[in-house]
Amino acid sequence: MKQKPDPRAPGAQAPEVVHGLRAGLAVFARRPDDILAVSYGREVRRDLETLIRWAAARRVPCHELRDDELERIAHTKNHEGLSLHTRPRAWLGTNELADMLVRTRGAAIALERVRNPYNIGAIVRSAAFFGLDAALLGAPAPHPGLPPDAVRVAEGGAEELAFARTTDLPDTLARLRARGISIVGGESDAAANAFGYSFKRPVVLVLGHEREGLSERAKAQCDALVAIPAAGAGTVGSLNVSIAASVLLAEVVRENLLGKNPAPASAAPAGSPARPPAGPPRGRPPRRR
Repeated sequence: MKQKPDPRAPGAQAPEVVHGLRAGLAVFARRPDDILAVSYGREVRRDLETLIRWAAARRVPCHELRDDELERIAHTKNHEGLSLHTRPRAWLGTNELADMLVRTRGAAIALERVRNPYNIGAIVRSAAFFGLDAALLGAPAPHPGLPPDAVRVAEGGAEELAFARTTDLPDTLARLRARGISIVGGESDAAANAFGYSFKRPVVLVLGHEREGLSERAKAQCDALVAIPAAGAGTVGSLNVSIAASVLLAEVVRENLLGKNPAPASAAPAGSPARPPAGPPRGRPPRRR
């Protein structure tokens, strides 16, 4: 059996805490060897039978705890009955991210100074749902990480994407652009309509700070800026960044989805009840990598 490194050893990175039922089960499904310890509540025991048996077989510490004990370990009340201690998440370098996107003609989402973990988690969940390959997180030093609450809100989506991070997103975007990767920014006041826009792959969709949007330096690295047109005439001029991300991500993958699941266009016979238009395919599209 492969021995786990001692997290207390000199130079070792501190273990990460992953809390949330679906988030924790996704770690178990995708990278079980990274799990160092399991803590769970009695109410989810039946959902974790396979994980508990696996932990016993691998001699991974696994304990059933009271709710207050779980809260202390997870550092939150929103633990959903499961908390894992894991090895630190692996992060791609800029060149590795570029290589992957060019090789797969893939798509990624980049976030500039988006700080709310609930927004980050919702965006990661949407990116995973729509089959994106990666997420690039940009924020001032120290290196931006993936907050535990974001991992929980992503409902397992954090294990579906590759992650990269940078303290200078505009510079990183310039390096990706130099590799032939299209950079498209989402801005509420952009002239180009996001609906129907052709996202040339490989592509990175960039979204900015919840209130301030994209910085001027980031905009300068974009091949295009697109906006979601507002239908209302009221005072609401923009969407929450996580909602905007979902709308834009649907457009990023639209051509791929329509190409893989064409909806036949046929008129209903006279006198027959009208059939509703075909909806988008259920579930996640096939992975490209």
